Amino acid sequence: MKKVIFSVILAILFVFPATSVYAEPEPYHIGCALAVTGSASWLGEPERNTAQMVADEINANGGINGHKIVLHIEDTQGKNTRAVNAVKKLIQKDGVCAIIGPSRSGTSLAAIPVAEKAEVPMLSLAAAAKITNPPEERRWIFKMGQNDSDAVRKIYDHITGRGFSKVGIMTGTTGFGAAGREQLKELAEGYGIEIVADETYDPGATDMTAQLMRIRKSEAQAIINWSIVPAQSIVPRNIQQLRIDLPLYQSHGFANIKYAEAAGDAAEGAIFPAGRIMAAKSLPADHPQKEILMAYKTAYESKFDEHVSTFGGHAYDAMHLLAKALEKVGDDPAAIRDHLEQTRFVGIDGIFEFSPTDHCGLDKSAFELLTVKDGQFAVLED
Repeated sequence: MKKVIFSVILAILFVFPATSVYAEPEPYHIGCALAVTGSASWLGEPERNTAQMVADEINANGGINGHKIVLHIEDTQGKNTRAVNAVKKLIQKDGVCAIIGPSRSGTSLAAIPVAEKAEVPMLSLAAAAKITNPPEERRWIFKMGQNDSDAVRKIYDHITGRGFSKVGIMTGTTGFGAAGREQLKELAEGYGIEIVADETYDPGATDMTAQLMRIRKSEAQAIINWSIVPAQSIVPRNIQQLRIDLPLYQSHGFANIKYAEAAGDAAEGAIFPAGRIMAAKSLPADHPQKEILMAYKTAYESKFDEHVSTFGGHAYDAMHLLAKALEKVGDDPAAIRDHLEQTRFVGIDGIFEFSPTDHCGLDKSAFELLTVKDGQFAVLED
């Protein structure tokens, strides 16, 4: 009888090879809906690069509890319809447990109903405060980017500190620009600021001379430009061409050195709020973000031979937040959502304190005010 049992066991082992008997755990599938190409590629490309870099690092170290990560990356081209279709595909065909992206505020807002209906966590990499508000309607939506409302507060703090009270604003007609314009107008009165010129422009515009001429004719003491498109480089050049002698404030969407490089010397002196990744080296050694910021900066710049950006930092935070959730609760979407909602995390974008009523977890303290100095980003010293 023992010989028979032994023979049966041997037969089973021959029928089922060792790779089946000792099969690796099933991989964890994560979706990414990013603007890798198109007018917002300066956001989506570093986001894609960073997400893949983090996934490769995790997999090289054995995965998460033995589970490798498989990224499913869809290029939204920064367009709403493509973003919606990308999120649908990631959920319905690829069976992802969570989604990173989209890259832009408009595409994130467009994709929210899909993620909410499917009950799959979506970690937007955009900035508009309304992406996670109202919280009771955004149960499955989280956000890595600092709030546009806090970026406005940071700018208004500085403007009023200089004794200015009248501003001219320029905003792109994208979701990001429209949401920023809403926050600029809503918060102005509380700071004693009067918006004396309110100009908008199409994201494809190549010249903003007309808008700037109207601002120059107003009583504006400063200009605020709010967009994430090439206009961020065009506006400074137009200001220089028109010899307008007013301080220029840009949104936190300016936090990619490529925008400053495209504007050339016209960008000198521009002021904008940004996450600390753009000034990581200047932070004191005991700053709670210093270690993670320098680790990411070093890894990214050595791998891709280009400057790190705020936008790649969003993807870094999203990947690590999901990795921590997967390690604790596995790949059940509901369990991931519940875990994220209770997470405190020191990341690239700041020190996150998520809660059931706050799926961004950051405030204006996550920003530094930066300026362009000698073609580089530097902490504003005044």
